[in-house]
Amino acid sequence: MGVVAALFIPLQEYWFDMARSTKEEALETRSRIIDAAENIFHEKGVAQTSLADIASAANLTRGAIYWHFRNKSDLFTAMCERIRLPMEAMVEASINEGDKDPLGQMRKLCVFILRDTATNLQSRKVRDIVFHKCEFVDATDPIVVRQQECLLRAMTNIEKTMCNAISQGQLPKDLDTRLAGIFFHAAVIGLLNNWLFSPVRFDLANDAEKLIDACLDNLSNAPSLRRAIK
Repeated sequence: MGVVAALFIPLQEYWFDMARSTKEEALETRSRIIDAAENIFHEKGVAQTSLADIASAANLTRGAIYWHFRNKSDLFTAMCERIRLPMEAMVEASINEGDKDPLGQMRKLCVFILRDTATNLQSRKVRDIVFHKCEFVDATDPIVVRQQECLLRAMTNIEKTMCNAISQGQLPKDLDTRLAGIFFHAAVIGLLNNWLFSPVRFDLANDAEKLIDACLDNLSNAPSLRRAIK
């Protein structure tokens, strides 16, 4: 090995270690910012929280916040995505036309969401922020727009799942998937909203399966959710 190579290899390893350390520190700082945002959003509400508040809570400068996030909406999105990721696989399965049990996948997803809200403190806090700590006063606010987009995406996925379930013989052929989707989404969101507002009213974790099954039973049995087949 030449002298230059002997000097270069240790230097290369040093810079690699430095880069890895810097990346790990950046991820730790980003996580710290999101943690601080969760706490302040939950305490003060989203509209009343500034990036300066979050920076102070995270013991960072506002410049450090802007290094990781463009604005408060970007930070809000990152906060929501941290609890949404575990559900992505189940959502994809339920809207996949090749899935043999789309209704079962949707049931599993909904039971998971209810139980996760009841038993996971971070999930509960974030969903409480989304339901009760977002003051929607400006229809053009990026956070409001994002919430509307999430709603439309959820409704679309539910309707796709129901169409797949009809194809698999799990739901009646004459089910009005548009009305059924509106009903089912409203029922699940209502359960979450009511429990988050008053957790002592019922045991969400233990009742999750029966509550979701009751919603699913209505899809098969409610005459008002049927359409005339031409």
